[in-house]
Amino acid sequence: MRPIWVVDDDHSIRWVLQKAISREGIPCEIFSSAAEVLERLETEVPQVLVSDIRMPGQSGLTLLSKVREMQPDLPVIIMTAYSDLDSAVSAFQGGAFEYLPKPFDIEKAVELILRAVRESQTEEFVEEADTSAPEILGQAPAMQEVFRAIGRLSQSNVTVLITGESGAGKELVARALHRHSPRANKPFIALNTAAIPKDLLESELFGHERGSFTGAQTQRQGRFEQAEGGTLFLDEIGDMPAELQTRLLRVLSDGHFYRVGGQQPIKANVRVIAATHQNLDERVKQGMFREDLYHRLNVIRLRLPPLRERQEDIPILAKHFLSVSARELGTETKRLSDSAVRIICEFPFPGNVRQLENVCRWITVMAPAQLVEARDLPPELKAFQSGGAPALEKMAGNSPSPNLWLSESNAPVPSAVGVAVVGTGPSSSGMSAGKYPFDVPSDSLAALPLQAGSASWLELLFLEAEKALESGMPDVMDALTAQFETTMIQAALKATHGKRIEAAQRLGIGRNTITRKIQDLNIDVKDLD
Repeated sequence: MRPIWVVDDDHSIRWVLQKAISREGIPCEIFSSAAEVLERLETEVPQVLVSDIRMPGQSGLTLLSKVREMQPDLPVIIMTAYSDLDSAVSAFQGGAFEYLPKPFDIEKAVELILRAVRESQTEEFVEEADTSAPEILGQAPAMQEVFRAIGRLSQSNVTVLITGESGAGKELVARALHRHSPRANKPFIALNTAAIPKDLLESELFGHERGSFTGAQTQRQGRFEQAEGGTLFLDEIGDMPAELQTRLLRVLSDGHFYRVGGQQPIKANVRVIAATHQNLDERVKQGMFREDLYHRLNVIRLRLPPLRERQEDIPILAKHFLSVSARELGTETKRLSDSAVRIICEFPFPGNVRQLENVCRWITVMAPAQLVEARDLPPELKAFQSGGAPALEKMAGNSPSPNLWLSESNAPVPSAVGVAVVGTGPSSSGMSAGKYPFDVPSDSLAALPLQAGSASWLELLFLEAEKALESGMPDVMDALTAQFETTMIQAALKATHGKRIEAAQRLGIGRNTITRKIQDLNIDVKDLD
């Protein structure tokens, strides 16, 4: 791993930061002036640069400016004992990763440096991954059929009709068809025919001559001319007015069109891809869509499935949208807990992929922690959740979401975990052998406190949850989740000898999150270091 560089004319600051960073297992090198850093930067590049703002010779802001020219992707943290607005603004305008006022809490300073390290590593990964990132994400069988169709059409200029609900991603499919066609190096022009007023749609499609109507002060090209040699995507074609359907049919039939007010025919060399969320067969029967135009458009039909028919794709889509949202907003990418993934996978998403993308944007802005729990989800998802728990058959492992904690291993439960199981046998829970999804023999339930190999921790969790539910305990999910989180944090702190940053990293949560949970859950940490 590349080292952290710290530059400050104050020896004590350099010494303290070097010791604190080294304790985290990260190499750290110290410098006393900006000149030393710039000279070294010509041959080496650190993971993160931490610089004081006021030093003899060149200032930290001057150093920042030169570093941005030499290594634009290097995160730079600016420190200063002069915490004024101008310094902060200058630092951020100069491209600083963060601004750290002195005196600072050493743990918070280290946490900030580690975040900058993760950010630099993430950027490196994203730059590599973007070159091979898929255009459309999907592992569901229905999406594989769409991918196969795009592949078969890759050498064709044939007209395609894409059907699917609003928000399902029809334009993404159209763009993929264009990108993998012989016209890929020519324009892709998209037009939502339902979003353009009827009186303007003809001009949008075919252009107009100067003076052809009031306000037409210059000649204007339409979308057909703009897409010359490429692809014209007509979204929501089912809403096109009848008179324009006639003009579109003529273009598709003989390959020529006229600008509004024009006298000379214009040759159209354009591939048309149309899309609609409506049932065009029904609209043809109702006389609302021309049958001859329908047959012209319906040469190849692709049906894009709604998100509820491809639930197994929701986790990978959510991860992608969270990453995109974080990149757009300049924040760390948030991660979904297993319980949050389960709820999102069960939600029907009437707005399809577009609604999932909006949910991920909401989470990026509003969720309080890096690890997003079920309680952090938007109100509409929490309102949909019935009873706060998945169906038993999904607990048995049939959920489409990746729930790592639902492993059916029979590992013994260590006595040190301290799981409190209230029942002492099957009669205490009112259940007999085989009645619950874990299929534990009834005689093993009477052996509590547990012997090694008698039951897995999931079986104990099931019994504890059932007992709490039957007793009428309020907020069972929150109560048991709090016990689970307390146990996990205690174990992580004990394993790391009380180092909160390392414990948070091992648990996969942020340091602010573990600090907040220690306070909220009243966890005693005195005996865990």
